[in-house]
Amino acid sequence: MARNPQQNEQAREARIEQIRGEALCQFASKGLAATRIEDIAKGVGMSQGLLYHYYASKESIYVDLISDALDKTVEASIALKEANMSGQEKISVALRELLSTIESSERFNQTCCLIAQMGDKVPLGKEKTLIDEKRNVPYQIVADIMRQGQNEGSVTGGDPDALALLFWSAVNGLAIYRISHAYAGPMPDYRLLEAMFLKRTE
Repeated sequence: MARNPQQNEQAREARIEQIRGEALCQFASKGLAATRIEDIAKGVGMSQGLLYHYYASKESIYVDLISDALDKTVEASIALKEANMSGQEKISVALRELLSTIESSERFNQTCCLIAQMGDKVPLGKEKTLIDEKRNVPYQIVADIMRQGQNEGSVTGGDPDALALLFWSAVNGLAIYRISHAYAGPMPDYRLLEAMFLKRTE
């Protein structure tokens, strides 16, 4: 029985997700340069020629993975910024949720590795500028939240941009450590990181 257009689209999306998942594992463990398109195809049980019906190159898969992850991070960051909460509450919620995600989502940790690998040597062409713009948005939003907390008197003094850099460096560092060291233990209590940003209450 022939599939209808909706079923065809669902099958295509499922295949794309298979390719993304396999490519993410290989990119995170081997890096872009060492990953071959034929290895990705083999990992999902399809011919290299068939894979090219979905993606033009391994670089296009790489861009798709990073862009999709950054879109989700930006969306979550904007929602947090717009939430009706104090800056202190936003920082606490963000750290608690992010550390929980590091514990539960291998894909999140792999994606952090992927983004960390992305430097000037990765040949992404014109897509690199767009990705860099997306990559900066969560930092800017956390800086705004730090600034909000400083204005409310709950966040420590200092340059909000530097505090945002410390925030994301700590989160990304924990995610990369977990995946690169195959660490399955618990994450540090989020309040240890929270203490770097919030003023002590007497």
